[in-house]
Amino acid sequence: MKQSGRRIAVVGAGISGLAHAWMAARGGARVTVFERSDKARGASVRNFGMVWPVGQPAGLHPVALRSRELWLELAAATGIHAQPVGSVHVVDRDDEVAVLEEFARIGPELGYGCEMWLPAQVEARCRGVRRGAAKAGLYSPREVNVDPREAIAVLPAFLRERHAVVFRWRTPVVEAGEGYLRTSAGERLAFDEILICSGHDLESLFPEEFAAAPLKPCKLQMLRTVPQPKGWELGPMLASGLTLRHYANFEVCPSLAAVKERIARESPELDRHGIHVMASQDRGGGIVLGDSHEYGDDIEIFDKAEIDDLMLRELRRLFDFPDWTIAERWHGIYAKNPEGAEFRQQPLPGVHLLTGLGGSGMTMSFGLAERWFSGSDAAL
Repeated sequence: MKQSGRRIAVVGAGISGLAHAWMAARGGARVTVFERSDKARGASVRNFGMVWPVGQPAGLHPVALRSRELWLELAAATGIHAQPVGSVHVVDRDDEVAVLEEFARIGPELGYGCEMWLPAQVEARCRGVRRGAAKAGLYSPREVNVDPREAIAVLPAFLRERHAVVFRWRTPVVEAGEGYLRTSAGERLAFDEILICSGHDLESLFPEEFAAAPLKPCKLQMLRTVPQPKGWELGPMLASGLTLRHYANFEVCPSLAAVKERIARESPELDRHGIHVMASQDRGGGIVLGDSHEYGDDIEIFDKAEIDDLMLRELRRLFDFPDWTIAERWHGIYAKNPEGAEFRQQPLPGVHLLTGLGGSGMTMSFGLAERWFSGSDAAL
């Protein structure tokens, strides 16, 4: 693509930064990405790899679907793992069945492509569901399973080769001002626009804006099994009834209140740690499991064994895999905006703060970046 004279700097090489770099470069801008580490090491490589349109509220669902299209476009261009396997919410309680039935009626009118599955259908199509455990399932065909570690590693090379994006690794940005940024090496570099996509670490460059923003950090714990034997495949990505209270799409269901009340009464430990359970399979055959949500001052440096134990307890109630051996345990931290899908602010002319996607970065980043550069909700 022919480049324009527009010079755009992107600070942060996580999925949000890469998405904005891609969309800017597609528009012909000359883009430079600055990353303080040798590669992205934050939340973007520590998630399920779920592109999850079904979980987004109705107003953002079309943006999530556009992100899905862009992921598949990227996969076709690079060969990264991006499998449109769909998803199934598997439930084992009557009040959870009621929520699924409501959403199956309401969802199609709101643009969600989903259908109810009987227990026999769940067991026939989801090898990872424990026999006899499911009372119903909600199937959505639109979810895509990607490998976040692979994608975040491959996308910079694609942007460099296809769109001439320049990457400055191991280059911390210590100041961003009107028309320029300054690196830790003392360089003062001129740009027309500067996009700060540094995730939960926004306070390093704009501490006052971060303090005043409705953002809060969220820590999640996750696990990964060893590769499953003999090429065993999970099929659709899985979520449980606990997930109904986590994603905003289910808020349209009046019966959700009963599920939330019952979980709070019966299992307050799950609410205390923000636990809901999901499973996806990575390219190597391991099952990625999680997750939990601790916010603000509740976040500690050390991971909690109690959280891992609770997640595994709930996972084993509904799911069954040939090999449950845990190969890896880790945590990620991201910035969440409780007031919306993202946080965007312009503290200085030409300087834009872009963060707060919460746990929807893989799902929403491409679509939100494209929408923003198109001028439909903001303009560079």
